[in-house]
Amino acid sequence: MTGRPEEADQIYRERSQRFAAMHHACTRRSRLVANIRLAVFLAAGISVLRLIEPSAWIGYTGFATAGGLSLAFLALVLYHNALKARCQWYDDLSKLNDEGLARRARDWAALPDYHDTMPPGEHPYAEDLDLFGHESLFALLGTIGTQPGRRTLKAWLLDSAEPQTIQERQVAVAELAGLIDEREEITVRGRMMPEESPERVEAFLKWAEDEPWLGRKRLLIWTARVLSIVPAVFIALDVADIVPYTAWVLALIVNLGFSYLAGGGRIHNTFDRAFARESSVQQYAELFRLLSSTAFKTGALQRIGSLLATGAGLPYRQMRRLHRLNALSEVRFSMPYIAIQAATLWDFHVMLLLERWQVTAGRHVRSWLSALGEADALAALATLHFDNPEWAFPSISSEKDGRLEAEGLGHPLLADDVRIANDVTVGPPSTFLLITGSNMSGKSTLLRAIGTNVVLARAGGPACATSMRMPPLRLETSMRVRDSLQQGLSHFMAELERLKGVVDAAREAATDGGSTLLYLLDDIFQGTNSAERQIAARKVIKYLIDTPAIGAVTSHDLELAETKQLSSACVPVHFSETIEEGPEGRRITFDYKLRPGIATSSNALKLLEIVGLDSAD
Repeated sequence: MTGRPEEADQIYRERSQRFAAMHHACTRRSRLVANIRLAVFLAAGISVLRLIEPSAWIGYTGFATAGGLSLAFLALVLYHNALKARCQWYDDLSKLNDEGLARRARDWAALPDYHDTMPPGEHPYAEDLDLFGHESLFALLGTIGTQPGRRTLKAWLLDSAEPQTIQERQVAVAELAGLIDEREEITVRGRMMPEESPERVEAFLKWAEDEPWLGRKRLLIWTARVLSIVPAVFIALDVADIVPYTAWVLALIVNLGFSYLAGGGRIHNTFDRAFARESSVQQYAELFRLLSSTAFKTGALQRIGSLLATGAGLPYRQMRRLHRLNALSEVRFSMPYIAIQAATLWDFHVMLLLERWQVTAGRHVRSWLSALGEADALAALATLHFDNPEWAFPSISSEKDGRLEAEGLGHPLLADDVRIANDVTVGPPSTFLLITGSNMSGKSTLLRAIGTNVVLARAGGPACATSMRMPPLRLETSMRVRDSLQQGLSHFMAELERLKGVVDAAREAATDGGSTLLYLLDDIFQGTNSAERQIAARKVIKYLIDTPAIGAVTSHDLELAETKQLSSACVPVHFSETIEEGPEGRRITFDYKLRPGIATSSNALKLLEIVGLDSAD
């Protein structure tokens, strides 16, 4: 675990260079082995060709030489394939550490784009807070490797956990932050898995949890067992001249008919369902092995490791067993399949073995994948903690009617060299933080900083703050409201729908008593005239302060704090700007520091002048 952000950069740089050097050395060895492999192949070919020539070469020495060279070639093929996989492994690790440097610099172009994680369009805060997409919180947590991990992390960002669960995750994240090798192995192995659609994954899980089909048909099983040995018996009797060859030929024909009539098509469909994700099985098996063999110290990680190390045989071994069964089932794609099936009823025996796996292990696979997803999500949050060791784990107060208090709060998507931190307090309930200031002064960024850090806190990760304390919070926002041609909604109506959701959520939170609503409203009702806008905004805020909610509101309405109905509930703060005269004319600068009170200036007309659209023109 690093102590300063600069140490994370140094560690990433050193690891990237080390793995790049290992990749270079491995690639050189791979080229050498490839050349040796080619030479051995040519030598083996020549020796085999010499065997068919009538010369003194033919004999034990010739056969031994040809056989030895052929075996050496096969061994070199296996070794070369393993060596290429190792080279790819080192290359992936080097690139992953380069990503760490890009994450620290917020170089979004160098980070993966998880296009499959976009939330539903009606989510109450995901789009407003940039949780998903290319330059997003999910991209910042982009070391997530597996599909179960992506689904788990997405669910954690979109909903809150209980305070006890959050605390357990925080402890696990702190432990995983120091296990960089384990975290990077999860990421690299996860990324090596081919992309699978959720539908195919669910189809596999449903099969794994279904009742066996063939296993309940005892008569069919025993018939298949008896018929599978009949051809071999008749062939032996034919060799002994006891029965004619037509007996075993007839037995083969009977077996083929039995295969067709007794469910051969259903067996093949089952194979397709069972092995829909087989290409990923080996990587899952290795991840199960890693998590079950690591000596974790904290409760959540120990629970995951224990689940993947016990139960119906080691999950690692069970997934490897499934891989072997898949190899057996693929005989159906080979040229001699018809002969093998006719002679042995191969598919029925493989199906029985597969259904035994289904009963023994299949019903546990969903929980294994869930545990893997949890570990992967925790590892992503741990990487965020490793990258930003100065960020604090928020304290989740057990008191419902508390405040959100943060010192040194900044926006986590901004790089260290441009991020400005502020001390922020939102609450107590039935009050609201009123943020005023001129255009581009930092109002919206502050709202998103508050919301994004609450999302991180509720997921169990560190917040971009030196300290942070908050009650269990439900989150609602109204920031980026768009009209909808498809639904026939104007901007004003779309914003009304969003705000109605905020008010309803405040009432629900007050009723269920489990959490406090935190609302974040950015300059609401831009789609109507100034007078009606002020009236509507004041009514909505009045609705919210009449519930035990806490919130922050940005507004250009400087009189909002003086409104009779709101003045006692309003806590005003503001941002300001500086006008500087330079050789090229006026320019506006911002320090993005939060100050108490209402803003005393605006800059719209000044900006018009700066861009050459002042009133003189």
